[in-house]
Amino acid sequence: MCRLALKTSSTPFSPYEVLEAMEAMQEGYDGSGLGLLLRGVQFADFNYEKDNQVILSGIAHTEEALSRLNGYMETRGFVQKYDHEFKVKAELIEAKDRHKYIVRVYKKPADMDEAELEEYLMQTRLYLRRDGEEHGGDLTVFSFWSDVVMIKEVGWPLEIGDALSLSDNRIMARVVMAQGRQNTNYGINLYACHPFFIQGISTMTNGENTAFIPIKEWLEGKNIPGYTGYQSDSEVFTHILHYVTKKLKLPLQAYKHVITPLKNEELDVHPQGEFLKGLRTACRRLIIDGPNAVIGTLPDETSMLVMDAKKLRPATVGGKPGTWAIASEMCGVQALVPDRDPVLDFQPMREHTIIIPPDRKELLIWTQFDPFTLPQAA
Repeated sequence: MCRLALKTSSTPFSPYEVLEAMEAMQEGYDGSGLGLLLRGVQFADFNYEKDNQVILSGIAHTEEALSRLNGYMETRGFVQKYDHEFKVKAELIEAKDRHKYIVRVYKKPADMDEAELEEYLMQTRLYLRRDGEEHGGDLTVFSFWSDVVMIKEVGWPLEIGDALSLSDNRIMARVVMAQGRQNTNYGINLYACHPFFIQGISTMTNGENTAFIPIKEWLEGKNIPGYTGYQSDSEVFTHILHYVTKKLKLPLQAYKHVITPLKNEELDVHPQGEFLKGLRTACRRLIIDGPNAVIGTLPDETSMLVMDAKKLRPATVGGKPGTWAIASEMCGVQALVPDRDPVLDFQPMREHTIIIPPDRKELLIWTQFDPFTLPQAA
């Protein structure tokens, strides 16, 4: 099994706090990789403007790759405003082909509406990924979005945090997701390291998606840009969440109905049973076969946790108004929010979706047996 940790707080905090929580759960992963997603980003030496700027995250493995990146971003109309320089301790990093860890802020191109900009950012990221792959893997790009930084590297989480000096508070965030990746199904590849990302949506998973191939083929068959890559069987969870919320334009609660729909006899008495039966039929190929625990975040800083019906991968949520944590083990939650009331910690069952809203005032425990608000017909 892998180990997952998420912290969300109204006050920005260091990602190193989450790496320390990962250390408390270290027996659950093998040190084959770390993935970090930071949302609600704050830089100590730059006044980042979410409404006007976007952030590119990745690794240039060679100087030539960095040069190609610079040239391409200029042709796409992106003006660089800030280039974060990590204080790298190279002796702590296993891989030796890391020319530059990229966290760069660019000004948003003018004269684009939100939908056009979202598509432009994604297509830019996809091009850079293909370019790196076509040049022997010399450029790796994890995200290109407003208010998001992604860091991925091979090794133990705390060692990577030390190698990149993440404890120096030069980068902080209101949401941090972390996964210590156990390399069970694929060769080590940075794109296979959770969390995964598409157009502001991110998930990470503890488990094994045994329905991976039919789900992957169905998603690829939609010919939707971004539904590609799949170096990990867990990446489809991110794309399903994207499909449900961005393409079908359904609320977050519908995600659980798609990946783990209720039985016929349960839908027969559900207040939205007919709609949900139709949704299940339309998205039948997206039903997962676990065991899985899925943690995710949305562009508005909403955080969520769902389990599959088998419930064979643990996860616990706990916290207090303003600060919440989700982790694979109780000790992870304890490390992230030690001053909470642990009696109120919650371990979801197969029908639950745990939602932490952007205001972080309270924890919402939603069940599939409850109705949810459907979008109004045009």
